[in-house]
Amino acid sequence: MRTSILILFTILLYFSCKKQSEVHEAFNCNSSTFKNLEEVEGLKNMFSVKLPENWKINLYQDEIQSSIFAADTTIQLTETVLLDVTFINNNVNFDDAFMLDQEQDNLARSLVKTKSKKITLLEKPSIYIIYKGNKGQFNYQTCHVFIKINEQNFIFAKIEVYGDSIVNQRFCNAFSLIENLKIHQ
Repeated sequence: MRTSILILFTILLYFSCKKQSEVHEAFNCNSSTFKNLEEVEGLKNMFSVKLPENWKINLYQDEIQSSIFAADTTIQLTETVLLDVTFINNNVNFDDAFMLDQEQDNLARSLVKTKSKKITLLEKPSIYIIYKGNKGQFNYQTCHVFIKINEQNFIFAKIEVYGDSIVNQRFCNAFSLIENLKIHQ
């Protein structure tokens, strides 16, 4: 009887201690607070993402990419997060040349890299890079997330955060949305 209780307790403990993703560990995230999510598909039907129903959403496509841009426009810019998720038909390699190109492109925008890390996201090789700077009158941080889908395609997700208030929490909330991306191939 005592052994049965111990086994049951161990099983319950195992399932209640769900392993956090690398991103959640790196940003020390708690669970997301988003509710009432709706699935939004990119125009080329290559991917979809669940976003809060009350967010303003814009879709874009051209020959090589399909993009979903979303933000909560009901709150102040310094309290929200801007999320742009783009499926790009092109190869990407996370090598030194790639990192140098990213850094040069963002330095040209007066943004300084503060952190980068190779991770696994959506069970795919990925990398995130955080930049800091100013836009207009606001302190500004952006996190660029690259997810290599296969040799021909990758996802580029850009998270933008204005101001200094709850920056980490807003990054965590955006990552909770990115982690629920669905690739349709």
